Amino acid sequence: MPALRLPLGAWALVIATALGGPAAAAAADAPSTAASLPTSGGVIVSPNDERDYRTLTLDNGLEALLIHDPDADKAAAAMNVAAGSDQNPDAIPGLAHFLEHMLFLGTDKYPEADSYQHFISQHGGDHNAFTADRDTNYFFDIEPTALKGALDRFSQFFVAPRFNAEYVDRERHAVHSEYQARLRDDARRVNEAMDRALNPDHPATRFSVGSLETLKDGQQPLRQSLIDFYKAHYGAHVMDLVVIGPQPLDQLGSWVRQDFSAVPDRGLSRPAIPEALVTPAQLPARLRVQSLKQHRQVRFAFPIPDPQQDYRHKPVDYLANLLGHEGEGSLLAALRRAGWADGLSAGSARGDGDDALFVVNVDLTPEGARHLDRIQASLFAMIRRIRDDGIDAWRYREQAELAEQDFRFQQRGEPIHTASSLAMNLSYYPLKDAQYGPYRMDGFEPGKLRDLLGRLTPQHLLRVYSGPDVEGDKTTRWFDAPYRLARVDHWPGATPLDGLALPGHNPYIADDLEVLPLEAQPPKALVDTAEHTLWYRPDSHFGTPRVEWRFSLQTPDAADTPRDAVLARLLAGWLGDSLNEALYPARLAGQSFSAYAHGRGITLAFSGWRDHQDVLVKRVLEQLKTAAIDADSVARVRLQLKQQWQNAPDSPLYQQMQRTLGDALMRPSWSPETLLAALDDTSLDALRDYRRRFLDRLHLESMAVGNLEADQARQVDTLVRRALSPTLDKAGVPELAPLAVPATPPVLHPASTRNDSAVLRYLQGPDRSLASQARLAVLGQLIQAPFYSRLRTQEQLGYIVNAGYQPLLDAPGLGLLVQSPSTDVATIRSRMDAFLGDFDQRIAGLDEATLAPYRKAVHDHLLERPSSLSELTGRLWQETVHPTPDFQRRRHLAETVTALTPEDVRGAWQALRDSTPLSIRFAPGDTASNVGELTDGFTPLPETR
Repeated sequence: MPALRLPLGAWALVIATALGGPAAAAAADAPSTAASLPTSGGVIVSPNDERDYRTLTLDNGLEALLIHDPDADKAAAAMNVAAGSDQNPDAIPGLAHFLEHMLFLGTDKYPEADSYQHFISQHGGDHNAFTADRDTNYFFDIEPTALKGALDRFSQFFVAPRFNAEYVDRERHAVHSEYQARLRDDARRVNEAMDRALNPDHPATRFSVGSLETLKDGQQPLRQSLIDFYKAHYGAHVMDLVVIGPQPLDQLGSWVRQDFSAVPDRGLSRPAIPEALVTPAQLPARLRVQSLKQHRQVRFAFPIPDPQQDYRHKPVDYLANLLGHEGEGSLLAALRRAGWADGLSAGSARGDGDDALFVVNVDLTPEGARHLDRIQASLFAMIRRIRDDGIDAWRYREQAELAEQDFRFQQRGEPIHTASSLAMNLSYYPLKDAQYGPYRMDGFEPGKLRDLLGRLTPQHLLRVYSGPDVEGDKTTRWFDAPYRLARVDHWPGATPLDGLALPGHNPYIADDLEVLPLEAQPPKALVDTAEHTLWYRPDSHFGTPRVEWRFSLQTPDAADTPRDAVLARLLAGWLGDSLNEALYPARLAGQSFSAYAHGRGITLAFSGWRDHQDVLVKRVLEQLKTAAIDADSVARVRLQLKQQWQNAPDSPLYQQMQRTLGDALMRPSWSPETLLAALDDTSLDALRDYRRRFLDRLHLESMAVGNLEADQARQVDTLVRRALSPTLDKAGVPELAPLAVPATPPVLHPASTRNDSAVLRYLQGPDRSLASQARLAVLGQLIQAPFYSRLRTQEQLGYIVNAGYQPLLDAPGLGLLVQSPSTDVATIRSRMDAFLGDFDQRIAGLDEATLAPYRKAVHDHLLERPSSLSELTGRLWQETVHPTPDFQRRRHLAETVTALTPEDVRGAWQALRDSTPLSIRFAPGDTASNVGELTDGFTPLPETR
């Protein structure tokens, strides 16, 4: 819901490492690639994009980009307003964010507070918004047939919001709840401490979320301040609208003119920020901030001009690609070899149109935290090496070639995300570059690179260290972070690490990018034996010569005990970590690999261009089978797992509630506390022995999805089968089993350090049949909006409030969750009970006319086509967890949904109400449950009853 503040306004990097990042280019001495790219409606588009574009500028000055997508299963729209938290009045921090909340709560044309949300939910859509430093972005998606009604309601946010006095007071508490829910977020804590090191006159250094303390009546009522802010910063000339739908462009244009022409033209322009982000008098400086989690980082920040000013050439991206490199000879490789770090990124942050920061962020080991001066010296040694030997046209060309491939074969993505990002792009790029701008590079300009490198000096450095070991002499006001800030006269002398080198030419760049004309067909088994199955699904629909491979290496020893589960995670983590340097060039070239452990083994996932992919697969298999498991790599992985499980109680409470639900009702499953304890019972020798046992008893499930012929799929799969020699019958691998909630379930409590209270009530269906899944999916659609409206909007129980369909594999259920910083568990439970009593009456009166749009929304959602090759693969791969995969399961479920009657839904609801839900509750001070012990007697949920 409207409550997010994205990293644009937080201490986060716009990372521009060479992972195919935001750049597209031509040869260094040649004209821009843009000259050869197609355009539609004046917009440069990917050759892989067959949608039609049109731009409109309404008489009031509002600019709109219309996108006709005849294949769209969802329509979407977004409005970007060029005003955000930087425009907050000094006396009312958080007002921009508060305004974002208020626009959802009624307009003159649609005065009901839940009118918009109800319409979107009824028609199978989603909606949200976020407030950034310089922008506020509103977006939704919906069934295409309901787009006209949604645009009508959406447009009224910007025409005539009511700012109802009753909801002004209520929503203050919602914003305060959001603030309270973020108090223990280390990112926000470090961000606020960072503000103390920057220019206090710069608006981005001020509190932006809002609270009861800041959002209150002052010299005038808060409601009037909202209205004044709205009129001062919301006007047609600073708004950019994007609408995507299957309707013809003429129709989309007609609706936009009809609905948005009434947006007032107040003669506004994007606000300028004249204050410097950081002043020379503030640097160099050292900042230390205490973190709550067991996580240590050091950030090296340098003031630079905002790179948005030179988006056509992107010198910052070029430099970030080199400093953020992870291959052999890189800064990260040297730090990993020393045992000081396990991650590094580089890029720009906090751009305000004039100023920004260039930041190198290093994830440290505890030992690395003791060597900050040598890490700093190593960073400057690498900067000098780049200045002396790294400003090369061929490097620019290589980065450009990789990014050009990404843009050429760009996939559409979800319409809601496309609309949101394009609406913001329209605010920052010329119209023609709304799509291409983040990729564009028009040529190599060494002078700009030298100027940039000249700014990355010790005299211009702000060094920020965060870790649990920091003792501060001051505490930030809003997020209670102890910190220590000091000017530096001279940085201590230190010796840089040896072995630093610049990367060479990338050997993994694909040459064969032909898209094979393949006919899509349901997955078929090219190999089907007791020990091994290969599923193959060809594709040319997405217009890209990419292939997604999944190999599930299954064994009975994957998670039978907590120790086995830990060893499986260590083995998967070691495989990825030990190959990081060798395969980083492949990642840059668009060939990605990951390994992850699960309840039945380890999955190897490959995603990338068809060309050269077999080389990557072969290299990974060699590492898995024969490479020495070295102590340094395992130590890094152990530390990462240990920190992950140690930090679990500090994670967002609603996530802990959901994790507890999974631990209770899925087998095999082990809690973070159990895994952390088992980690101490593992050793290097134990891992080496586990690898041998793991590889000796394997069942292999393979899947190839993408632009390759069947024979090519067989060749790669044969390479894998011969390397792994699977001998285990599938029957020897335990199934993943969702469990049934018993008649008298225990109340469960997560292990949490959070200060909020929360209740999760889980109502489980009677069995795993399609009929039960269909009925609960529709009930989830029906309950979603009224639950939110009642408990969040009207009763203000908390910021995090949601209800809806929540299956565990194919076990259907409804989850009802409320998290609150101020309401106790008993009150939350009583208000849930009251809501359910009223919802009983609503379902009792359910008729065909009321049911029809919700049933259609669920049906249409199930039949939505995937928006990318990876999404398609994820759907198909998920199906293989079932003993008998049914790759038409979504269609079969949709057909079952269509046949539902009001009587079916009423009966399903009554059955849920007659059964006892599983309750997960948390109040500060609660003793954590031993979930495994309390649910040990749970039995599997039956297929049917």
